[in-house]
Amino acid sequence: MTISQKIAQFAAYQRTVRELNALTGRQLNDLGITREDIKNVARTAR
Repeated sequence: MTISQKIAQFAAYQRTVRELNALTGRQLNDLGITREDIKNVARTAR
């Protein structure tokens, strides 16, 4: 994996974390995740 791919991957991770953190607890519950799951979900998102 190139450095530019790593940077793009990290940017996608940060964007996913930011977007999930913007959701309400009810919205997260509807998705089946908790606030504690956000970083793990973002790590596996593609």
